[in-house]
Amino acid sequence: MTASKRDTSSSLEVGYPAIAGGLAGLLATVPMTMVMVRLHRRLPLGQRYALPPRIITDAVAESVPLPVRLMPERGPDRALAAHFAFGAATGALYGILASRTSGKPGIGSGFAFGLSVWATSYLGWVPAAGLMPPATRQPARRNAMMVAAHIVWGAVLGAVTSATLRAETRKGRG
Repeated sequence: MTASKRDTSSSLEVGYPAIAGGLAGLLATVPMTMVMVRLHRRLPLGQRYALPPRIITDAVAESVPLPVRLMPERGPDRALAAHFAFGAATGALYGILASRTSGKPGIGSGFAFGLSVWATSYLGWVPAAGLMPPATRQPARRNAMMVAAHIVWGAVLGAVTSATLRAETRKGRG
């Protein structure tokens, strides 16, 4: 195999799983958001403050040194757009990782990935960046809401990515 054929093959090996995972992550953000909104409404009144995507997006926007005219307007639309973009980006990462490991993508691995995204975010980079306090300083019911939402996201991500990659594999054999 020539170097150019290897390069093309390698980019397809990463490219298609990244696209499949990214689209699955985007799609999985829909039920995730629905779970978050529904469970948010059930929280005690004192815990019904802004959802984490809004808190994080607003904190990032305030810390980015861009002219005001270049920043999207503050509000739920900006937070929702950022939430879906993050869902797609982390879904792409899942697609790449799932295609490179011995395990197959599916509901179980998506479930685990969703939990790892929650832990890495709410116990790791989000508080480290000063965007919001860590999960250990959040009310238990808000944490449960976010864990449940990430489980739903991960399960849908795994199922859709798996189905997409299987369909591509069957298509490639046909």
